[in-house]
Amino acid sequence: MITIGAERLTGFVTEIFAKAGCSAAEAQRVSESLVDANLTGHDSHGVVRVPRYVTQLKDGTVVAGRTVKVLSETPVLAVVDAEYGYGAWVTPQAVDIGIEKAQAMGLACVTLRNAGHIGRVGQWAERAARAGLVSMHWVNASGSVLVAPYGGVDRRLSTAPHTIGIPRSGQTPIVLDFATSMVAEGKVLVASQGGKALPADALVQPDGSMTGDPHALYGAYEQQGGRDYKLGLGAIRTFGDHKGSGLAFMCELLGGSLTGTAGTSFERGRFANGMLSLYIDPTKLDPTGFFPDDVARYTEFFKSSRPIKAGGEVLIPGEPEIRTREKRTADGVPIPEDTWAAIVKAARDVGVDERTIQSAGA
Repeated sequence: MITIGAERLTGFVTEIFAKAGCSAAEAQRVSESLVDANLTGHDSHGVVRVPRYVTQLKDGTVVAGRTVKVLSETPVLAVVDAEYGYGAWVTPQAVDIGIEKAQAMGLACVTLRNAGHIGRVGQWAERAARAGLVSMHWVNASGSVLVAPYGGVDRRLSTAPHTIGIPRSGQTPIVLDFATSMVAEGKVLVASQGGKALPADALVQPDGSMTGDPHALYGAYEQQGGRDYKLGLGAIRTFGDHKGSGLAFMCELLGGSLTGTAGTSFERGRFANGMLSLYIDPTKLDPTGFFPDDVARYTEFFKSSRPIKAGGEVLIPGEPEIRTREKRTADGVPIPEDTWAAIVKAARDVGVDERTIQSAGA
């Protein structure tokens, strides 16, 4: 494991995407999104994805420099097509449309279709919360068939994230953000590159047995080579048995079918995220100002429950991420050596100067 300061890591990753063909602004934004995921502890959505993002740009499955196209809109609705732009670049464009409409009307609904990987969905709830808005997001990954439904062994779902953000005046927002799979595919990727091991029951094999071995998802692979989930015979499991499976199904219908991205399938081929987002201005929904005080009251009541274990603590959604961000901002971002080697290879492949590469990991 190596540790790199967030600012230095962001600069290095920005250089990679600039060399790969992104504008300076887009390269910076994509880099910030990835490093931000690492800072919050969501390494599955962090710089481990740099080689994959670079490959997607090279093979044309992601397109640099996209401006979202608004296909249809009303004062409270917008249908937005990202046209396969980098998710970290096109998603804030769609989110800002929702923010503007909700601030004007009190409520807004935006569907985003055909986006490249949009990263940690919580960052978009945080963006809305900074504007004072409650937001809810249902996401699918069409073309990414990774997860078996409850009671099945065959892949039929994407990891289908669900996110809710609640703003708090003068405090960090409350953000619930999780994949409906037991683990995100990126966590399998991190584990395959020497990172945190998977739970022993995270994956299911064709015979119905459980495993935590990433080979079940990726098949055979070289340690510093690429990973292709299409080569494995197993699947990721949903969390929470039938409840998680049911929520994943709804994320596919809302984030996929309703947005025009389509529910995930083997036939789609090209990867795309779809996201259905609702934005609410609490000041218009709650003219008496009850909401902020009651959020504070109920949060305190919730956390006052006695912990199961001595010295333990009841946490609200987002607290682990807040603490991890504080620690990693101060101490640096830990990166498994195999992951770093893959990032360095991607940097060399796009022509980043060797002195820049050496100084980044120094």
